[in-house]
Amino acid sequence: MSVGRICSRVFATAFPGETVRAAAERMREHEVGTLVVVEPGLTAEARGMITDRDITLRCVALGLDPEATRVAAVMTAPVATVDEDSPVEVAVEEMARAGIRRLVVTGPGRKAVGILAVDDVLDLVIGELGPLAKLLEKQRPHVPA
Repeated sequence: MSVGRICSRVFATAFPGETVRAAAERMREHEVGTLVVVEPGLTAEARGMITDRDITLRCVALGLDPEATRVAAVMTAPVATVDEDSPVEVAVEEMARAGIRRLVVTGPGRKAVGILAVDDVLDLVIGELGPLAKLLEKQRPHVPA
């Protein structure tokens, strides 16, 4: 199965030059913990990613002012990406290699088209294992006690 079939196609963005506070407000508004950082303009090529954890550890915990600190100063960059046509197994290998839980999914021209999270992969695996578990339960020998 391809990454593009299971990734979230709805995601929020931030710009490198905006404040960390503005990014945090956008996270609250959209009820998300991750924003894809893109340059202003039409390309929408991902430059980085900022998470609520980045804000906590790289800004607040260091005593930086979220009103003055720019997203570019605390975002994770370069961003790890995977093409939407890649098999899910390739994405999982990349996550494991890089020690990350999210990848930006890209389409033509490396344009950000979604986010793939570990939870998306787990949902797929659970969905596929459910029918298998039912089959095994039906075939399990019933030995009287």
